[in-house]
Amino acid sequence: MKRLFALIAFIAILTVGFGPKAIAAPGDTTVVEKVAEVKEVKEAVTSNDSAEEAKEESLHQTIKEKFIEGGAFFMSFVLICLILGLALIIERVLYLNLADTNTDKLLVKVEDALETGGIEAAKEVCRSSRGPVASIFYQGLDRADHGADVVEKTVISYGSVQMGMLERGLTWISLFISLAPMLGFMGTVIGMIGAFDSIQAAGDINPSLVAGGIKVALITTVSGLIVAMILQVFYNYIVAKVDNIVNNMEDASISLIDLVLKHSKK
Repeated sequence: MKRLFALIAFIAILTVGFGPKAIAAPGDTTVVEKVAEVKEVKEAVTSNDSAEEAKEESLHQTIKEKFIEGGAFFMSFVLICLILGLALIIERVLYLNLADTNTDKLLVKVEDALETGGIEAAKEVCRSSRGPVASIFYQGLDRADHGADVVEKTVISYGSVQMGMLERGLTWISLFISLAPMLGFMGTVIGMIGAFDSIQAAGDINPSLVAGGIKVALITTVSGLIVAMILQVFYNYIVAKVDNIVNNMEDASISLIDLVLKHSKK
């Protein structure tokens, strides 16, 4: 019996010492307090995530409401300009990134091929390389037997062809840049006409009638200007990329003519 009472007393001491209502020593935190702190952190993270989701939903909802308020007819045309313009921009960016090659390495390979295997080996190097510079090199080397003058004319002519391929689609992007704000201004004018029609029908200048029409009119203008600015940034990037590739083409073409002259003298 004494052993049984001792065991019961020991279990009671453990229960009281480590129970949820245990009193901590000075400077320590209890298990309950730690659990409460963890819960508070989790609740704070959950509340932050909920706030961010609410912001995203509110932004999406605001854009949707402004699109409807601006008038689905004109806003749809502005949206089409944005979609088509971005599609052309993505196609051009991918094409130009693939067309932009290291011309210095290509020149070294062509020169080595001319030294070791002649014109045919150099042409094979150009065939296995991508980009407009390699195509220009191939056309020039293909006519290397006709002399340096023919090679120069061929390089210039085919360089113009490659330059046209690099600039393909830029006129359409420029069209959408100009068309988007024009559509926005047209929506503005039509919205103002609707506001004046409301004034005429009411027979009095009521601020609420005018404010509604002006707000709808200005939404289309803002949308058109935003689309134009987005497309203009990418358009300038593409133009700069094309200029860089064309400059590399011209420099590499001059070096190719020098290599052909050097090889023909041997």
